[in-house]
Amino acid sequence: MYFVGIDISKYKHDCFITTETGDVVSNSFTINNNQDGFQQLLTILNSLDNQDEIRIGFESTGHYALNLKLFLEKAHYSFMEFNPVLLAKFNKSQTLRCTKTDAIDCASIARWLMTVEYKPYPIGFYHTYSLKSLTRLRDTLVKQRSFYIVKMTNVLDHTFPEFKPFFKNRFSKTALYLLENYGCAEKISRMNASSYENLRKISRGKFSMQKFLKLKELAANTVGENNEIFSAQLNSLMALYNQSVIEVNALEQQIIWLIENINPHFLTIPGIGALSAAVIYAEYGDISKFNSSSQMLSFAGLEPGYYQSGTSVHGGHMVKRGSSHLRFTLMNLCIPLIQYNMVFAEYYAKKRSEGKSHRVTCSHVIKKLIRIIFTLEKNNIDFDASKLR
Repeated sequence: MYFVGIDISKYKHDCFITTETGDVVSNSFTINNNQDGFQQLLTILNSLDNQDEIRIGFESTGHYALNLKLFLEKAHYSFMEFNPVLLAKFNKSQTLRCTKTDAIDCASIARWLMTVEYKPYPIGFYHTYSLKSLTRLRDTLVKQRSFYIVKMTNVLDHTFPEFKPFFKNRFSKTALYLLENYGCAEKISRMNASSYENLRKISRGKFSMQKFLKLKELAANTVGENNEIFSAQLNSLMALYNQSVIEVNALEQQIIWLIENINPHFLTIPGIGALSAAVIYAEYGDISKFNSSSQMLSFAGLEPGYYQSGTSVHGGHMVKRGSSHLRFTLMNLCIPLIQYNMVFAEYYAKKRSEGKSHRVTCSHVIKKLIRIIFTLEKNNIDFDASKLR
């Protein structure tokens, strides 16, 4: 059995090869992150005696390892990717020294592989990775869109502070239309009947004449200052906001198309939409690699911490390790689950009746959701509320 440890970095990778008996086959060597480097690694791997007994491992380092993973898959070599925290714990257990180099790390990875169960990365992982990239990019753009909203609010605090409270501190379609087409309080105060007709259509009749007149009155008597600099800032922010909206919508269409084609069984659970299902699928990947729902819970960082030493016992708080994107999505699923799914609504009510707070109850609801997802995917079945106990 051969164990190959690879320490991933941006421009090069350090490798170390040993046998199950601890004999060093190849001391630390470096390959470049290019075709020549990959071919150098392939030549060395092909020179080993038994191709079926080669175990390759490296840390999860984001996108830096993607090209190497694709190369190894095409060359029909399996590999295992793992959390860097595990290697750090292993290294601390081996020595008290604080020396750390890439050469030491790749040797540690190879030796760590000898101590754990080998779980190869699933074949055809690229589609899952693509979905993960899209969902995480969408998350970034949504945060950027919210950032522009905050900045627009800051500008309005100077030019027309009464505007956002009038719209109940929300940027509705009507409010955004006003900002994009009028921009400042002075122009809003001069709106006419034609302006009202456009606003009425955009709001689908919800923006009444009384509201229209009230807004004009607020604009005419605002304490804000009409400043060209602030107007220019608002126009720039509106353009950036609109562009981010377009990009988010385009990404969402791609994500929805992908997840509906994959059609995981947990998408049949009422309360889980396509976008949330895409994040769950992308972050968890191949659920067959999990032996229990508890492992899935741990992967999301939703398991309760527990510490016991002597007579001292502490526990209860969420550990919050693992995928923050997954954890955020799961926790935000609690409300739609209890709104559209009777099973989770009853479970939520039961936990609340036991005296648990809303936040704690939500964590219990998500734990139940993960148990159901694990069962559905393991047994290759769709959701059926009548079969739940």
